[in-house]
Amino acid sequence: MTTPLPFEHHPEFEALLNFVKRSRGFDFTGYKRASLIRRIQKRMQALNLARYADYSDFLQVHPDEFNRLFDTILINVTGFFRDHVTWDYIASDIIPKILGSKNASEQIRVWSAGCASGEEAYTIAILFAEALGLDRFRERVKIYASDMDDEALAQARTATYNGREVSALPSELLEKYFEHTDQRYTFRKDLRRTVIFGRHDLVQDAPISRIDLLICRNTLMYFNSETQARVLSRFHFALNDTGFLFLGKAEMLFTHANLFTPTDLRRRVFVKVPRVSLRDRLLVMNPPNDEEQSESFTKHVRFRESAFDANPVPQIVVDLNGFLALANERARSLLNLNLRDIHRPLQELEITFRMPELRLRIEEVVSERRPAPPKEIDWGTSSGDLRTLEVQVSPLLDSDGVLLGTNITFADLTRYRRLQEEIEHSNQELETAYEELQSTNEELETTNEELQSTVEELETTNEELQSTNEELETINEELQSTNEELQTLNEELRRRTEELNQLNAFMESILRSLRGGVVVVDRDLRVQVWNSKAEELWGLRSNEVQNKNFLNLDIGLPVEQLRGSIRESLAKEQGDNEIVVDAINRRGKSIKCKVVCTPLLGNTKQEINGVILSMEEVEAP
Repeated sequence: MTTPLPFEHHPEFEALLNFVKRSRGFDFTGYKRASLIRRIQKRMQALNLARYADYSDFLQVHPDEFNRLFDTILINVTGFFRDHVTWDYIASDIIPKILGSKNASEQIRVWSAGCASGEEAYTIAILFAEALGLDRFRERVKIYASDMDDEALAQARTATYNGREVSALPSELLEKYFEHTDQRYTFRKDLRRTVIFGRHDLVQDAPISRIDLLICRNTLMYFNSETQARVLSRFHFALNDTGFLFLGKAEMLFTHANLFTPTDLRRRVFVKVPRVSLRDRLLVMNPPNDEEQSESFTKHVRFRESAFDANPVPQIVVDLNGFLALANERARSLLNLNLRDIHRPLQELEITFRMPELRLRIEEVVSERRPAPPKEIDWGTSSGDLRTLEVQVSPLLDSDGVLLGTNITFADLTRYRRLQEEIEHSNQELETAYEELQSTNEELETTNEELQSTVEELETTNEELQSTNEELETINEELQSTNEELQTLNEELRRRTEELNQLNAFMESILRSLRGGVVVVDRDLRVQVWNSKAEELWGLRSNEVQNKNFLNLDIGLPVEQLRGSIRESLAKEQGDNEIVVDAINRRGKSIKCKVVCTPLLGNTKQEINGVILSMEEVEAP
C-alpha cells in the first residue's frame, strides 16, 4: 500500500476535510495538520486505501465509517483527578479565590470544555462539593460540560464507571460520591443534576458566558495557532473578569498575554485580562439619564474629540487591548493613517513595522504605569522628506488612577536637528568628536539589533519546542488510547481462554464417564481423541497415539477390518456403521469387540470432519 503524501496543503486532503464538514458538520480544518493526517491515515491503512480521494469515496458509500473516523480523531483520554498535584492546587488556591469573590448566595458557573466521558466534570464537582458542603453545592454550583463526541457525551451522562476508571479516586471520596452496584460505580444522582452535558464545537459555536472557572485541558494542542487564537478569544469572552482558565500541561499562552496572565504557569492556571475601551470608560463615568443629558454628553464628547484633533502635536491613543483608539489630524497625516484604522490592532498598522520597539515601550508603560523616556527616531514621510521625531509614551489614567490606555506623542525635532548640524558643521573639532560618538552609537545600535535578532531566534526556537512538546503530548494521548484498546482485547482473550478450558474440562469429563472406549479420527484418519477406556482396552496412552494414523496402530484390534466402515462414515452425513470383530485386549485376552462408526459433523451438516469410533467388549453369543 502506498502511503499518502503527508504535506500540509495536499489538495485531496483539503477536499476530504471539506467533504467531512459538509456531510457531518465537523470542521477539522483548524486542527494541526501533522496530527490530523496521522489519525486519518490510521483509518486508511486499516481499510487498505492509498489515496485521500479513495477514502472520501469510501465514506460516501459506507456512512458508518464516519463514526470510526471521529472516534480515531477525537481522542478521549481522561480520568478522575488526572495530574493529581494540579487538582490539589485548584482545590487549595483557585476554588477559595472564586468563593471569596462571590456573595454567599451568588451562583458559581464552571465550564469543562472537551470533557470526553465526564471524569473531569465530576472531579470539579467533587472539589466544589467538598469546599461548599453538599447542600450549598446543589444550590449554588452549575457545571457545563461539552464535547464534540456524541458517544463520549452519552457515556458521561450515565455517570457510570468501572473499577479501573475510578481507581485514582481516594477511597473516602469514592464511598461518599458514588453508588456501587455490580462492579460499576455511579455518581450520586442528587449531585448529578448540577452537571449539564451538551455537544459544543469550540471553533464554530458561541461560548457559554459568565463563567468563573473554565477547564480546557489538552484540547487546544490539537488546533493550529490561528484556531487557538480564535478559541482563546471566545474563552476570554466567556469568563467573568475574575475568572480563571485551567489548561493542560502541554499548553502555553506565550503569545496571548493581552488576554490572559498566568496565576501559576507551572500548573497552567491563568486569569483573564479585562478589556475596557476608552469610549466605554467615558460612558461608564458619565451615564446620560435623559435625552437632554444625552445630547449634552454627546456634544461634550465631540468637543473633546475636536480639541484633541486640533492639537498641533501628532498624537495617538492606544487602549489596553492594543487597539488604536484615537489619532488626531496631524498624527494621521504624519503616520499615514486614516479613520478606518481607528479600532484596528496597532500591530497591524504600518507604524508598528517601521517602529518595532514601539510595542515594547507600550508594554513597559502599561506594566510600570509611568512615562517611558523619550526616544528620537528618523521618519520618512510620503513626500520623501526625512524627519526627526521624538516619541513620548505615557500612561493614560482617569481621575481615580485607573489605567485606560497609553498616549503617544510625536514631537517634530527636524528643525532643531538641522540647526544643530549647522552649528556642528561650523566647528570641525566638535564635528569630528560628534562623528566618533555617532560611530560608537551606530556600533551600539548594531549590537542591539544583533541582540534583538538573537532574542527573536530564541523566541522562534521556544515556539518550535512548544509545538514539538504539544505534538509529543498528542502522540502520548494516542498511545494511551491504543494501550486501553489492547487491554480490552487482552481481557477478551483471557475470558475466551477460560471458556475454552472449561469446555475442554467438560468434554474430558464426558469422555471419562463413557463405559466404552472412544476414539476420534480426522478425515486423514489421524487420532485426535483417545479416552481412558480406550487406554484400558488396548494398552496405549493418549499421548502415544496422538496424531498417528489409526490404521497403522499396533493394538489388539484388527483395524484393517474397520477400514470400510470408517470410509463409509466419511462419505455420508447420517447413520452409524456397527461391526463386531475379534480382538485381543491389553491383558492378552481374546474378546468380542463391537465397534460403532459415527460421522463427525462440522459447523454445517454437510461438512464431515472425521469419524467417532465407539468400542465396547460384548459377550460371545
